[in-house]
Amino acid sequence: MHIRKVMVLLLAVLGLIFATWIAAGQQARRVDDLALRNAGRTGEEWLTYGLTPGETRYSPLKQIDTTNVTRLGLAWSYDVGTGGGNQEATPLFWNGTLYGITNWSIVFAVDARTGKERWRWDPEVNQVTVRPKICCGIVNRGLAIYQGKIIAPVIDGRLEALDAETGKPIWEARVAYPQDNYTITMAPRMAKGKVIIGVSGAEFPVRGFFAAYDAHTGQLAWRFYTIPGDPSKPFENPALKKAAETWSGEWWKLGGGGTVWDGMAYDPEADLIYLGTGNGGPWPEQLRQSKGKDNLFVCSILAVKPDNGELKWYYQPVPGDSWDYDSVQGFILADLTINGRQRKVLMQANKDGFYYVLDRLTGAFISAQPFALVTWAKGIDPETGRPIINPEAHYDQNKESIILAPGPGGAHNWSPMSFNPATGLVYIPTSTNSTSTFALDTNFTYKPGERNLGIIRGNRGTGLGVEPPPQPAPTHPSPPAVGPVPPEGQRGMLVAWDPVTQKERWRTPGGGGIGGGTVTSAGNLVFQVIPDGRFVAYNANKGEKLLEIQSGLRGGMGPPITYMLDGQQYVSFLGGLGTLPPPLPNAPPPPGTVPNGPTVPPKLLTFVLDGKAPLPH
Repeated sequence: MHIRKVMVLLLAVLGLIFATWIAAGQQARRVDDLALRNAGRTGEEWLTYGLTPGETRYSPLKQIDTTNVTRLGLAWSYDVGTGGGNQEATPLFWNGTLYGITNWSIVFAVDARTGKERWRWDPEVNQVTVRPKICCGIVNRGLAIYQGKIIAPVIDGRLEALDAETGKPIWEARVAYPQDNYTITMAPRMAKGKVIIGVSGAEFPVRGFFAAYDAHTGQLAWRFYTIPGDPSKPFENPALKKAAETWSGEWWKLGGGGTVWDGMAYDPEADLIYLGTGNGGPWPEQLRQSKGKDNLFVCSILAVKPDNGELKWYYQPVPGDSWDYDSVQGFILADLTINGRQRKVLMQANKDGFYYVLDRLTGAFISAQPFALVTWAKGIDPETGRPIINPEAHYDQNKESIILAPGPGGAHNWSPMSFNPATGLVYIPTSTNSTSTFALDTNFTYKPGERNLGIIRGNRGTGLGVEPPPQPAPTHPSPPAVGPVPPEGQRGMLVAWDPVTQKERWRTPGGGGIGGGTVTSAGNLVFQVIPDGRFVAYNANKGEKLLEIQSGLRGGMGPPITYMLDGQQYVSFLGGLGTLPPPLPNAPPPPGTVPNGPTVPPKLLTFVLDGKAPLPH
């Protein structure tokens, strides 16, 4: 009897130890700084926008490979809402749950095994008042996860922390106000317990900035303005005092632009956050009263300290931008051997058509070559890293209209690229022959609180069709082109680029700089989602197409992710436009939308080997 009591007591103690061990294991799964730093090492979960802090979108998973990828089929689908714009978000996967964000910043959590909704949270944006302030589509590009919280950007300028298990709000911060012409469309990133977020809206008279918030409380930690303010007042930091020397006239009364609406990466070892900034406002430097000036920090890449936002270095791909060549496209951080030397690099396939490789510790220029058709510049000076701009491209100074490449949509825009260390290649969704007609609006008058582009572009007036424009001057002959010659009749391509040699390795039709995106894996695969609804897989080193599935969600596609659950590898992505709202008066539809297109509700689709679920119709 005594022995039995001892055994019962021993079993109870062992049970308590086991339960404690299980609880500790569950607690250890919470996403902290170390988990984010190691994100992507196993590939089992997708914890941050680019999978790794360096945004490589490379997964070490290889259950799905070149030998069996043809067996991929739909496991389940989930209706994310009514739509009203593109699905541009990268979902996150953690602890058996997929988290996503859809139009009007509605956040949802879905059981990754079944597709059943776990919770849904609607920030209830005032759509009537906010919609006229949205430049380029009712979109959000993603979420962040940290210490049991989902960090959600709201298009009206709020930042929300939601309980990852329940979806209940924990804190709310006000980043910006739509009354001031700001919106938020980018995915937040985490660095040392801080949420880093930037704002959109450079087509309006705004002063761009990005900011850091304490992930536990939502309190503002610091803010970095990308444009210097009124020089009669103290500058917020020494970097802005220096930047003011690159402006002239009364630029601050026009806002200046330089918004931060997409690209970001983080190097924990270097303790640096990297961000890209947008175009100047108005577009022509002539109207910014800054002819021949660099206008820092528009169209720039900035490296700042996460503790206080201190600027450590900058590089400006497009000084004095007059062409809407935002430098906000996604970054990739990698270690490459270049000319026999190991380099820690930052890479970007820029909107301007050049692929840049920089030293990410110092900002030193390493190389840049065109990966698409380029006519605005002859190339990049290898000594200074500055573009050799064709004189004819200065339409605002020449008072002539001219067709230039790339156009404002860019050779590469927000559609995520990926880097495979095994092949050494970067996979870039590319608009190989993006062009547009540029001409100065000689009747330009600044309008407070409204779009102020100051150009006549193509047949769309001021760029957004807001008012009938004056007729442009006779078109100047386009400058000679550099870069790969685009295939006739084919504008959208997936380009495999060697960043060491700065040469194209292979290309295949489909996609473009806006919409969809890629992820690459140790299975020697590249998964691509194409804006027309196709889900495609290629051999990563050769570019051979191995799989093509029409998802049935034409238009408005988001990039794919891959992860592991219960011993099976999955691929998930968002797609579909759904029901579009009526256009604003005299305004064209947002970029990427399909007039009179399908009204299939936007969905989250999840694929697995031998999946049997029916595809949307």
